[in-house]
Amino acid sequence: QVQLVESGGGLVQAGDSLTLSCEASGDTFSNYAMGWFRRPPGKDREFVAALTQSGGNAYYADSVKDRFTASRVNNRNTVYPQMNSLTPDDTAVYYCAAGMGYTEERYYDYWGQGTQVTVSS
Repeated sequence: QVQLVESGGGLVQAGDSLTLSCEASGDTFSNYAMGWFRRPPGKDREFVAALTQSGGNAYYADSVKDRFTASRVNNRNTVYPQMNSLTPDDTAVYYCAAGMGYTEERYYDYWGQGTQVTVSS
């Protein structure tokens, strides 16, 4: 079992940067691929980014590619997305997840509670 806690959300202006973090506890962190998803207001949850167990490979949704950078520090049990050039369309509740990886929710077994990111225009 893995417990995940996200932090770092808040209210920012368009064009700003923000870095979220997700700290894991429980099972061995490096055994899991990590993903970031988000739920925009009134919409379904969607894929944002995924990292392999070592962090050597990262995958991004087209909507955030070249603006977001995901990373992980396995000896700190923490995964980050650095989010640059934020726009109001990035407003959402952001979730981290642990599991087999890939871009689909069904491959993730453990989820955090989410952190709200609001981008004002």
